[in-house]
Amino acid sequence: MSEGGRPRSIRVLIAKPGLDGHDVGAKVVAHALREAGMEVIYTGLRRTPEEIARAAVQEAVDVVGLSVLSGAHLPLCEAVSRALAREGVGDALLLVGGVIPERDRPGLASLGFKGVFPFGSRLDEVVTFIREHVR
Repeated sequence: MSEGGRPRSIRVLIAKPGLDGHDVGAKVVAHALREAGMEVIYTGLRRTPEEIARAAVQEAVDVVGLSVLSGAHLPLCEAVSRALAREGVGDALLLVGGVIPERDRPGLASLGFKGVFPFGSRLDEVVTFIREHVR
């Protein structure tokens, strides 16, 4: 609960790990989440796993969402997951979106990514998923 007895907004960190330089999709998702009443922190392009983990701690987020279009989603998600664990952010809901083949979903799930949203996923699905999975 926040001050005044109202529940606080869900806080979401959107990050672009690695060398991928395209962030239009991440910005569209961030806008949709803001429109849905969530607080969104966008870290910008080319963030390291350590930068993402530090930002998650500093911003006290409920959700960490990664956008990966480079095809390096498995190693990047693994590195971010490890960095988050080192920083003690083990309870955040982890999401990843981008160019993600169906065959990689089990590997992402084993890394702790509960939400996987391949290119073309609907924004309302992302919003609903977050609302259903954040306490």
